[in-house]
Amino acid sequence: MTSMSLQVGEYTSRVLGVIKEKFGLKDKAEALDKFADLYGEEFVEKEVKEELITKMIQDCAKWEKTGKKKMSIKELDKLCEV
Repeated sequence: MTSMSLQVGEYTSRVLGVIKEKFGLKDKAEALDKFADLYGEEFVEKEVKEELITKMIQDCAKWEKTGKKKMSIKELDKLCEV
């Protein structure tokens, strides 16, 4: 669990209040967690998928074959197809 202090706008506060009431949560922090559970996967995967791990291993193997010790961010992005 991470602790943080936030300042949110009035609209955000109202949305969190509605989520809190709708799901019977004890506070807006729980409402924020619920909101992240409901919509977070659109932005960040909850669990790393096996395909991603396999691709990372393959990308590392490609990098090792180049024989380079250092790589620029641009080169790394190109290697990872970003």
